[in-house]
Order: sequence, then C-alpha cells, then structure tokens
Amino acid sequence: MARLDDFNDEPPEQAAAALRACNAAPRFAAEVLAARPYPDADALAARAEAVARSLSWDEVSIALAAHPRIGDQPEGSSAEAAASRREQSSMTDADAATRAALVDGNRAYEDRFGHVFLIRAAGRSPEEMLAELHRRLANDADAERAEATEQLAQITELRVRGIVSDAMATGERASQGALATEERNESGAEPVL
Repeated sequence: MARLDDFNDEPPEQAAAALRACNAAPRFAAEVLAARPYPDADALAARAEAVARSLSWDEVSIALAAHPRIGDQPEGSSAEAAASRREQSSMTDADAATRAALVDGNRAYEDRFGHVFLIRAAGRSPEEMLAELHRRLANDADAERAEATEQLAQITELRVRGIVSDAMATGERASQGALATEERNESGAEPVL
C-alpha cells in the first residue's frame, strides 16, 4: 500500500491482513475496514484505536497472545514480528541486570494475570518498561485488564499509522527513484537527491 488512498481501495483480504498485524483480535480488522474510506491517516488511526478500546476481554486476550514478551526477540518475517522488533528496539541497550529483571517480572506477571505483560514499548526505555511492569503487578485483575486494553489500543494506533506512513515513505522513495531515473535519462548525469 503506497498511500492512504491505496489502503482505502485495497481488496478487503489484503487490507485485513495488514490490519491483523496491528491487532489480532478477530473483529478488529472487519470493523476498521467497514468504515472505509478514511479521509486521512488521523481518522484511520482514531478508528483503529477506538475499535481496540471497545474489544471484549476475550478479544483482547486473543490479541495479547500474538505479542511477544517484553525483552524477547520476536522471530520471523511477519509484519507483526517486524513491528515488535522496531517497537522494542530500545531493548538492545538494556544492561544484563535489567534484562534479567524483565525475565523475572514477565514470569511473575504471567503467573499473576495469565497473559503476557503488554506495554507500548515505542518511546520507552527498558528501565521505564520494567518500572511499569513492577507497578502493574500491584493491580487487581480488573485494573490490569483495563491497562492491558489501553496499551493494546496505543500499540494498535501506532501500528495502523505505520501501515500508511511506512508505505507512504516507500512510495515517496520509489517516486524519487523514478524521478532520478528520468532526470538521469534526460541529462545523462546522476541527479542529486
């Protein structure tokens, strides 16, 4: 998808596959697609975030199961694995003590709540994520479900924006490359981009 217009016009199966990489809850993609066409990326992101916040706990649990633990290196070439690697890029700077504390904290969290600890990792340091994990361990089940749902909504919004912004950037690079080729062909010299 090179632009928002392409997302709006994409066959439903292809657009749904891109959306499922943002949020694996079964009704998420269908509800976001049902509101097409979107006038701009902000409207698309807002709709995605609103749908994510409206999910039942059973649907949130399905989405949570698709997320790796904080500190784990997601494997594979799927769009979701690539997004998780980008979002958790700050973990490459984590020291051994922080990594070990996250492993222990993840285990304690999963024992307490029965699902993976989910936090919007983008823009947060490993130490901030660890502090949030410790804080949230004190939540009761209802409070933690609300926090996990909120974090899922934030992650979903960022990933949905990425669908159009990554694609737009790719489209812009392709356009610049095509323009450079045209300029080179007309003048015989390499253009400066």
